[in-house]
Amino acid sequence: MNIVSSAEIPQNMQDHFTATYPSHQFQFCSGMEEAETYIQSADILLTYGEDLTDELIEQAAELKWIMVLSAGIDELPFEAIKKKGIIVTNSRGIHKIPMAEYAIGMLLQVCRNAELFIDSQRSHQWARGERAGLREISNKTMVIVGAGAIGQELARLAKAFRMKTIGVSHSGTEKSYFDEMYTQKDLASVLPNADFVVSILPSTKETRGFFRKEHFEKMPPSAIFLNMGRGDAVASETILDALDRGEIAHAILDVFEQEPLPADHPLWDHEKVTMTPHVSGASPEYLPRAMDIFEENLEKYVSGDQQLVNTIQLDRGY
Repeated sequence: MNIVSSAEIPQNMQDHFTATYPSHQFQFCSGMEEAETYIQSADILLTYGEDLTDELIEQAAELKWIMVLSAGIDELPFEAIKKKGIIVTNSRGIHKIPMAEYAIGMLLQVCRNAELFIDSQRSHQWARGERAGLREISNKTMVIVGAGAIGQELARLAKAFRMKTIGVSHSGTEKSYFDEMYTQKDLASVLPNADFVVSILPSTKETRGFFRKEHFEKMPPSAIFLNMGRGDAVASETILDALDRGEIAHAILDVFEQEPLPADHPLWDHEKVTMTPHVSGASPEYLPRAMDIFEENLEKYVSGDQQLVNTIQLDRGY
């Protein structure tokens, strides 16, 4: 079996796979330009997803399985893959620890006004008089839109702060660590009680522009909106309008419609916005966790078990 990786894999991981699976041929490449040489005979392809095109899929005459070493699969050439009946799996779930930590950390930072005190320290000012604006996150209500692995981990951490956790998903099926679950069409009914609204939505045709003006109008003026899913779940103009109208108190944004965010975008200088450059899932454990999923699936695949972990439903895009 020929296994080709267009993603750069550390040498220690390469050595593990070549030693553990000596009957398979591995080609570890430093990018698709190098991997293209081997793709015609590849049975399995490891990729981060953004380097695949319709033309490459057409060249890959033997390709049966694509392992995407990230959770996002937005840029895959779905129609070409579907046409050839290629299995696609991704690394869904590997972000749950860093992203849940990110959400709690950023909410604490905003509610405890960490930015002010960091700036005060740098300017040698004793800003004790600003303590009146400090808030707690304990005993609040968190609405998590996207109740998958990341959402469940965030809900679990929120319970340490005695929060009420409300989950919103496509099906509304009961999930661990959520006090209540609702379907996406019921979102508006739970927003009036939300202290924190966290979006962990993927990018699909159903979720693009998911949050609209009427959603922000239903949130309490003290609410904080945090988006760490995909930037196209809400238009930046909608967020800015909600902030300027006082419909929400603050927005924490890790993802945007256009990345990198243009230098002249009004979000940069808005006093009620805290931004990070799409780093909520960053972790040194990212690739080891992704490769663990690949190895689990490789064992299944070799044994003939087609029930691979994180198999993507190509028609739905996730």
